[in-house]
Amino acid sequence: MIKLYAADGANPLFANDPAREIAVLTALSGTGMVPPLVQSGDFEGRKWLGYAHVNGNPWQEDTGHVAQLLGRLHDLAPPPGLPAGVNGSAALEAQTGAILGNCRKPQKLAALRPLGRVPPLAQPVLIHGDPVPGNLLAHDGTLTLIDWQCPQTGDPAEDLALFLSPAMQLMYRGAPLSRAEADSFLSAYPDPRIAGRALALMPWFHWRMAAYCLWRAERGGEKDWQAFELERAALQSIRPSTA
Repeated sequence: MIKLYAADGANPLFANDPAREIAVLTALSGTGMVPPLVQSGDFEGRKWLGYAHVNGNPWQEDTGHVAQLLGRLHDLAPPPGLPAGVNGSAALEAQTGAILGNCRKPQKLAALRPLGRVPPLAQPVLIHGDPVPGNLLAHDGTLTLIDWQCPQTGDPAEDLALFLSPAMQLMYRGAPLSRAEADSFLSAYPDPRIAGRALALMPWFHWRMAAYCLWRAERGGEKDWQAFELERAALQSIRPSTA
């Protein structure tokens, strides 16, 4: 499998860094959690890497299995050189504000800014940064994480929230998780303190994802408008608008 990286097109939420992907594929080689790295190089000014094909299908069911995989990942030592992830509600608020600053109609979300504060996690860990269904391959009774272009040393609640995101589930699986599936996911995660932290931070994660979907939708993605509405509705269910 050959992966050729885009030369430009900065994304405000998901990085596209070949150096990070190579570092993680190398560090996690042999764990079964990543595809085997074969080779990397440059082609017409763009980075590429080759990794062994994993004969599987995008994840569709059994959220508990995903939770256990992420729990094992978060216990592994991160390779050196990864950037620090967004950590705590103040940092999430600042990141969301930056995304909205690039939107034409940020007022769609301005009234829904979450209230309160959740402090940063004292000990960040290795996180995938994009563990959506399309990046989880099910095969032979196990799961492999692919597309490691935005790993960080960050808050494991970030990975949990990204997997639970209604927008990301819509985009990659066709429908948000049911309440039972979400509850099963959080119950199966090995560290209940992190699961609780993810719930505490969920208003900020929904707000940020809604801002990201708005940014994409304003650039022409019809399905991104559906994703935006899902995230906004999820946020409103936790933090109703006062507007």
